[in-house]
Amino acid sequence: MKQATIKKFHSFLKFKRGLTAYSLRKFKLYEVIIFWLKNILTRSQFLILSGILVGCSAGLAGVILKSLVHGIHNLITHRVHFETQILFYAVFPFLGIVLTSIVVILFFGGNDRKGIPAILHEIAQNSSIVAPVKMYSQIVQSAITVGLGGSAGLESPIAVTGSAIGSNFAQTYKLDYRERTLLLAAGATAGIASAFNAPIAGMMFAVEILLTGVVFTDFIPLVLAAVCGNVLSRMLLNEETLFHFSSRHPFNYHNLPFYLVLGVLCGLYARYFVVIGHQVERFFANLKGGRLRKAMIGGAVLSTLCVLYPPLFGEGYETIKALVNGQVGELMENSFFGIVGEQRWAVVVFLTIVCLLKAFASSITIFSGGNGGNFAPSLFAGGTLGFVFALFCNFIGISDVPVANLVLVGMAGVMSGVLYAPLTAIFLIAESSSGYDLFIPLMVVGVMSFLISKWFSAISPDLKRLADEGKIFTREHDRNLLSQLNTLDFIDKDVPVVNIDLPFENFVDALHENRHNHMAVVDSEGVLRGIILVKELHPYLFASGEEAGLTVASFMREPAATVAETEPVARIVTKFDQTGSWHLPVTDPKGRYIGFIAKSRLLDRYRSLLQAHSG
Repeated sequence: MKQATIKKFHSFLKFKRGLTAYSLRKFKLYEVIIFWLKNILTRSQFLILSGILVGCSAGLAGVILKSLVHGIHNLITHRVHFETQILFYAVFPFLGIVLTSIVVILFFGGNDRKGIPAILHEIAQNSSIVAPVKMYSQIVQSAITVGLGGSAGLESPIAVTGSAIGSNFAQTYKLDYRERTLLLAAGATAGIASAFNAPIAGMMFAVEILLTGVVFTDFIPLVLAAVCGNVLSRMLLNEETLFHFSSRHPFNYHNLPFYLVLGVLCGLYARYFVVIGHQVERFFANLKGGRLRKAMIGGAVLSTLCVLYPPLFGEGYETIKALVNGQVGELMENSFFGIVGEQRWAVVVFLTIVCLLKAFASSITIFSGGNGGNFAPSLFAGGTLGFVFALFCNFIGISDVPVANLVLVGMAGVMSGVLYAPLTAIFLIAESSSGYDLFIPLMVVGVMSFLISKWFSAISPDLKRLADEGKIFTREHDRNLLSQLNTLDFIDKDVPVVNIDLPFENFVDALHENRHNHMAVVDSEGVLRGIILVKELHPYLFASGEEAGLTVASFMREPAATVAETEPVARIVTKFDQTGSWHLPVTDPKGRYIGFIAKSRLLDRYRSLLQAHSG
């Protein structure tokens, strides 16, 4: 009893000493309580508590963003009146992109790094440390963009916001890299669960996309975060705001051919979607002029598209619900196709054009200066594609087509192919539609679309450039660890350097002061000309008289390979393996010598990282 009392008192003194080190004035009451709990709880218990707190915070952020966008939509649709509906679609999408760009410039210093690739970069290159500004900047920017009609989704901003909340919680309470990454993923999980009313899909998103290549055994915080985010959205959001579909048909295995064909169509469309996205991104990246000029051009094009095809306005979930419920006429009445009426051929043509233009509309929204993601656009396009396919089947005389099911399954198919996340897409649609009996068609279409996308590109095109540069994790665990190393940290600049024209007798004098077993040979301009291995000098050192007239150039050798100072460590390790060398010289772009990299130092650092990541 006495020993337990002493142990508790010692624990309290340790907590008090640690708290004093950070000054009580820097803490709020709840932070003091959480620090105290961290001190008395085990690691697993504190991670569970952290998962709940991060989940509630990220879920609440998701609710706030959805409510903001819903409120802005209600304001501009019910309080603002135009003589003609055309002006409505012409004004607000333009304003959304331009105002978002102005907000980024004035309040966020022009820094608008957005989307899932930015979070993956922070995990791999910045020890899962996300800037605190991300906890609210994405909410503000995406609420303006999407609320005013930008053709993008809220889910990526919600995931980024949740990730920032999880990362900053871990930073505040001094958690290590593995725990920080886990809570970052927990925040994104809660955000997705809140946005889609789909906790399992939120977990699948974290595992498939954020935690790719990261080894983890603690998944309880992810589960709890998903539950908290989902419960908060159900409690605080009404049915109209939630992502939910209730109309569908029972699964009939006789309809399997429909799903097989739809899976192929979804895979091909997904490839079209990402290619168009890259073309649009490249166009705006190369477009001359400032941010506002690009925003005005993008806003003008987007507004024109929305005037011609109103379903491109906003996220598009209302359009999908209308398709599932068979209310196609409402989609066409404000467009130029409204004068044709609900003739079947007109509906097919109209929705086909909308489906094709959605790739342009969403890419223009995101890359011209707006803020949003590809979750909602891919779901919109997939649902529209499924409906068009169903109408086409009816048009050619095929009866008993499960229209609602094809819409829902098409959503999962295109999302799977665009995001390279089949499990996320499958569970998202199954949960949001209560369509667990649709798992077979969802798996068929989702996997087929995913495989077709991978046939075109093994890695998601959105991530390929970063993956090739070693700036994000892939499924190769060794490469992931090496990508966290910086070449500049391993350059040894103390290795002796000798001039290529130095006479042998002078070189011998310099050799006595050398503690290394290798040396660099340069010319008068500092350009690397070769290397010297001390063990290869013995014939010259013990020769009698034969060394007269020799210079360094006589016994230097060509390096087996050279290393650029900006070269990824993974590529350097490959060079070591291919050459069998233990030391390689480093040069700048002009070939001038900088220093040497030792293989032993790289291996020591790699072993330390491996221990930290698997402990």
